[in-house]
This record gives sequence, structure tokens and C-alpha cells, in this order.
Amino acid sequence: MTLGTVIPGTGAAAGSGALHSPGHPAAPEHNPVTEADLVYFTSASGYTGRFAAKLDRPSARIPLLTSAPTLLARRPYVLLLPTYGGTAAQPGAAAKGAVPKQVIKFLNVEANRALIRGVIGAGNTNFGENYCLAADIISAKCRVPVLYRFELMGTSEDAAKVNQGLEEFWTHQSQKPA
Repeated sequence: MTLGTVIPGTGAAAGSGALHSPGHPAAPEHNPVTEADLVYFTSASGYTGRFAAKLDRPSARIPLLTSAPTLLARRPYVLLLPTYGGTAAQPGAAAKGAVPKQVIKFLNVEANRALIRGVIGAGNTNFGENYCLAADIISAKCRVPVLYRFELMGTSEDAAKVNQGLEEFWTHQSQKPA
């Protein structure tokens, strides 16, 4: 099934559009839990993880294996993720598999989807129009802003901008009425 498939019964209200991927999360009592305001996924290459390590904030990693128990967020967070793939089947068409399956599994948990507040995309400019496509897809599905985009594992300047931007973002979020 494709990323755009809505799981029956989940509705399509803001922030609740389900993403679909095979498998179901393990029982909640066995799932890792995080209070971090930055949740990230990094592939085996570790590029996105290296970027997350440059940031001055607590973060939590979505498990690499889809068979692992799903991470459960307990507070609002920003999602940091890479884009997979980079070629579209036809010109102008979205790349298949741009959003990692592990991220789809994480966002298929309704409570995780409800807590996402923004997304940061990592990508490769060699992907052309599909650069950071995963962040754009998550932004549209979850109705949250793309806060930043960077190439590969990012530079120290990217990390400084993201650190400052996240501080400002969370300050602004805390001032919004509940």
C-alpha cells in the first residue's frame, strides 16, 4: 500500500490523516517512550543521526528495524527525517518510498501523530525536485510546517540555525493558548 492510503476509521481531520504501512505496533507496555521534543529517524548510513547529535537538545530515535517496538512520544515534538529514493516513476510524479517505513509506522500511532508540531528534512540535492520530499509529504499529511531542510548530514551552520530555530519555535509554541 502507498503512503497516501488512509487507514479505515481514522478519519482525515487535521493532524489525524493516517499513513499506512504493513504491521502493527507492539503492545504499548513494551514500547519505548520519549519525552524529547525532537524525534528523528536515521538509516544505517547514520547521516540524520549525526546531525541530531550536533543539536543541543534531548532527542529520541525511531527504531531502525520496523519489527522493533514503536517509539511512543509523550509530549509535542518536531520530527527530523531523511528522504529515501529520489527518482519519480514519471516526470512530475512523487518518488515512491520517499518516507521511511519506520517513520510511517511511528506516525500510524494516533497519539504520535497528534503530538507532531513540525518537521525538518534531510536530503540530497541530487534528488532534484524530490529533495527533502519526505518532509513535504509529512508536512502535508500531518498539517505541520517544514521548519528546515539540509543536505546529507548537515553542516555546523545548519545545526546552529536549527538549534536557534527550535528554541524560537518552542518558545512560540509555549505562548499559544491551549
